[in-house]
Amino acid sequence: MKTALIMEGGAMRGMFTCGVTDVFLEENITFDAAAGISAGACFGCNFKSRQAGRAIRYNKRYSRDPRFCSIRSLIKTGDLYGADFCYRELPEVLDPFDNRAFEENPMDFYVGATDVDTGEIRYHKCTDGGTKDLLWMRASASMPLVSSIVEVDGYRMLDGGIVDPVPYRYMESLGCDRNVYILTQPKGFNKKPSSALPLMRVALCKTPKIVEAMEVRHEVYNRQMAQINEKEARGEILVIRPPESLGISRTEHDPNELERVYQTGRREAYKMLPKVRNFLKG
Repeated sequence: MKTALIMEGGAMRGMFTCGVTDVFLEENITFDAAAGISAGACFGCNFKSRQAGRAIRYNKRYSRDPRFCSIRSLIKTGDLYGADFCYRELPEVLDPFDNRAFEENPMDFYVGATDVDTGEIRYHKCTDGGTKDLLWMRASASMPLVSSIVEVDGYRMLDGGIVDPVPYRYMESLGCDRNVYILTQPKGFNKKPSSALPLMRVALCKTPKIVEAMEVRHEVYNRQMAQINEKEARGEILVIRPPESLGISRTEHDPNELERVYQTGRREAYKMLPKVRNFLKG
């Protein structure tokens, strides 16, 4: 039996995931492997580095800092979420990421990003939380239209959630057969086509594979959710999700809203703890 923690993205809905993983850290819940997409990658890395409280702390502290996330940053740098601030200054200086703990934790940690030239998902195993790993995390969370394409390992990458919102198939391919999912939408949520598609067809005309992927993204997501619901009903997986829509902006700047969603995650994690422990025992 090989266990895995699988984390959906969702921008600031990821504060829900942070609440769940912090409870797991405090309660010594461990996994053989973990995988995150987009916010699930950027926030989930703190689970491997065992830094409970870090993600909610820095998100609240810098949520209103224009270097963190702002239209000014988008105009000035090409990234809504400032790349240098979020992936260098913050983890290296302002709220240091524990690279040593990350590297020493035996849990394997994977992040996924979309290859803009092929429209395919690519995965990377993070080992030390260093420069290359951070580039992959940044790529995984780089949303079309508001982010620069990230070049890493010879690929040009954007948000992994475009083509693989919940990375369960990849983890299953690695032999993980006892998996806990953290989702950031309530059961029954149905994704609609993006209202920004007409703009994307023009703005992203040089990367047609991304446009093609965005055109069917809602179908891919809804199909994944149907498959996940079936797996859950059969008892093959355990799912932790919000009881209702989190009602938070993807670029939320209000620290109180971030805390509210974080605490929702903590409450759901505590409710599910007995089931999680029993499930992981096999």
